[in-house]
Amino acid sequence: MKKKTISILLVLVFTLSLVSVGAGTAMAAEDTDTIDFGYVQWPGVTVKTHVAKKVLDHLGYETAMTSGSQAIVFKGMDTGDLDIFLGNWMPTMKIHFDKYSEKGSVKAVRNNLLDVVYRTAVPEYVYEAGVTSLADLQEHADKFNSTIYGIEPGNEGNLIIKNAIDNNTYNLDGWTLQASSTAGMLTSVKRAVNNEEWIAFNAWKPHYMNVMFDIKYLDDPEGIWGSGERVQTVVRTGFEEENPNVYKFLEQFKVTAPMQNEWIDMYKRQEMDPEVVAEKWIANNLDVVNQWVYGVESTDGRMARKVLAEKVSN
Repeated sequence: MKKKTISILLVLVFTLSLVSVGAGTAMAAEDTDTIDFGYVQWPGVTVKTHVAKKVLDHLGYETAMTSGSQAIVFKGMDTGDLDIFLGNWMPTMKIHFDKYSEKGSVKAVRNNLLDVVYRTAVPEYVYEAGVTSLADLQEHADKFNSTIYGIEPGNEGNLIIKNAIDNNTYNLDGWTLQASSTAGMLTSVKRAVNNEEWIAFNAWKPHYMNVMFDIKYLDDPEGIWGSGERVQTVVRTGFEEENPNVYKFLEQFKVTAPMQNEWIDMYKRQEMDPEVVAEKWIANNLDVVNQWVYGVESTDGRMARKVLAEKVSN
């Protein structure tokens, strides 16, 4: 009877060992899955994504980045082709985010940046001439050529202005939203400023445009731009369960406007590759990065803080 009991126990131990090995193999497989970041090619979001990606690279993860418009990024998360988006600027991206959030295919993790503004702006000399609000635009329609400059087609800021025109909000019926790109819009602003011409355009900060030009953001008494502006980290539904270690990092990942301003300056003004910006900034700011990875492990099970210290010292 005793031998029979021992045999049964040995079978159980062997079975549990197999389960344990299987679980370890499953975890290793999870850790080698590629973490796919989606991003919009705005300087701040571009470098921020490179910074987060580089941290995960150091921890042993396979990572990738795919750029596209907000519509493309959210659709990629909806189909499961993309995992993470660090640039959900609310409430201006509410149109796209709500569509997939209500469907249940994406979820917000946290606010990763709070000190932000996205709104229609004008050069300071136009503001000082009396255009301090969106409600003042129509009175000077001829000087603005009844045009507001936006960025890439499909951008939420463009849609906000287009809806205002269609609904005659601020008496903008008859105005035109000139879609372009960030670079194209800034070229138009630069040309107008150099000639002291009047121009209205959709601007945001943090961004180096606020250093390039003296600009003023217009009041929005009708609230078409919304309130409580913030930038969120968003993941596809199911990512948390599949990647709890990475999700913990994302829960703790937050930046400040001065940090993002520094990234944008290095990337755009100093013309550094965004991956190099990420490498240099992480090496010089381990105190901040260590807060992001508190309680996080590398793919081989080591403490993230120790792994990062080794990586940046080499």
